[in-house]
Amino acid sequence: MLLILYSILMDIETLREYCLSKKVATESFPFGDEALVFKVMGHMFALINLAGDLSMTLKCDPEKAIALREEYSSVIPGYHMNKKYWNTVLVDGTIPEKQILEWIDESYRLVVEGLTNKLRKELEEQNQQ
Repeated sequence: MLLILYSILMDIETLREYCLSKKVATESFPFGDEALVFKVMGHMFALINLAGDLSMTLKCDPEKAIALREEYSSVIPGYHMNKKYWNTVLVDGTIPEKQILEWIDESYRLVVEGLTNKLRKELEEQNQQ
């Protein structure tokens, strides 16, 4: 019963709205109309697959990426991404919504931390406006 509840709650629009709620987040289709990409300061932090089964690719700490793949069968190495840093999460109802949202937060945080000092300063300035 809980698995059905999770899959009802998590849909493309829920994921999209959550990603866009991040400060200075933008969305685009740089890889064609089947992959919705979310960026902060021009750097990708999430990708939603719009073709086939719902899935999302997120940045992850390399050691944690491996641990998550071992723990969850619906977390696999990032499709068409550097598999050391990116995981693809199959949004199939087996992972609670709260957990997926936390992974989005972590992906965003990791990308922001990896920005140049100049871009981080610009981000801070835009956040203050």
